[in-house]
Amino acid sequence: MTIQDELSSTIADLVGPDRGILAADESAPTIEKRFRAIDVESTEDSRREYRSLILSAPGLGEFISGVILFEETLGQTSLEGQPIPELLKSQHIVPGIKVDKGKKPMVNAPGDEITFGLDGLHDRLESYKAQGARFAKWRDVFHISDTLPSRTAVEANAEVLARYAAVCQSCGIVPIVEPEVLMDGHHSLARCAEVSEEVLREVFNALARHRIQLEHMILKPSMVTPGKDNPHAAPSEVADATLTIFKRVVPAAVPGIFFLSGGQTPEEATANLNALNSHGPQPWALSFSYGRALQEPAQKAWAGKLENREAAQEALLKRARLNSGARSGKYQAALED
Repeated sequence: MTIQDELSSTIADLVGPDRGILAADESAPTIEKRFRAIDVESTEDSRREYRSLILSAPGLGEFISGVILFEETLGQTSLEGQPIPELLKSQHIVPGIKVDKGKKPMVNAPGDEITFGLDGLHDRLESYKAQGARFAKWRDVFHISDTLPSRTAVEANAEVLARYAAVCQSCGIVPIVEPEVLMDGHHSLARCAEVSEEVLREVFNALARHRIQLEHMILKPSMVTPGKDNPHAAPSEVADATLTIFKRVVPAAVPGIFFLSGGQTPEEATANLNALNSHGPQPWALSFSYGRALQEPAQKAWAGKLENREAAQEALLKRARLNSGARSGKYQAALED
């Protein structure tokens, strides 16, 4: 199979109807924070137990097409001794991998951040591919204020995302390009729309410069929402603002837009996705790539106790099922009960 065949096959498996991507790639500090909220110590064993039990939820592949894994998880085995990538394949789920090395303050750009991890990326991707990963994810973040993000930060982060995507495609790995416009702050819906348009326009300019095959990538952006310190917008407002911007700047050649939840509650993330898909067919598949918005109920149900396995699995399956419905505009709030 050629690299082009590999990329096409992975896209076909990820961007099918009624399914989305589970982001289970929390870094060590992030999952420690999540576990602390349920009074569970974050250790290699506890992380393995939790991720093993949710990824083995019966029927997960009906709603989930791919899972983004943290490097530690890619090399682990399930509680039954099966390598995690093989466990996912048995559910017809594509294994993926987070490859960035985290963000740090950007020099000479106060308040902005940039993501690291390009050094050695090709060799790491080849190793991850040998372990079973078929797609990758890289996240850059953009803070919003009256003056942020700076033009320097927008250009630099877009360039990093494009360089990452180019290396991925050269290895036969589908890149998920994640430019996250953060919800933190008190900015308005209109300000978020302004920043989102600027960021996405620059990202696709950079992708073009680096000759990225748009047909063989997935975009993982934020929805256009007010800052979380402001009153939340109605799903219809979020959908209208998001689609207005995306139709301006996201080429139709991109096969799928898999939104991040970015601080939304599980219910908000599902309702907003449903509103987006209620507008009818778009040039791209509109799906989900949620982390906390899929996993939070499962983590609470598990609470660090293996005997809660079935409750945790059902909590995950419920959210996956509801978001699957939202992919075709069939979600209703009454289904939460």
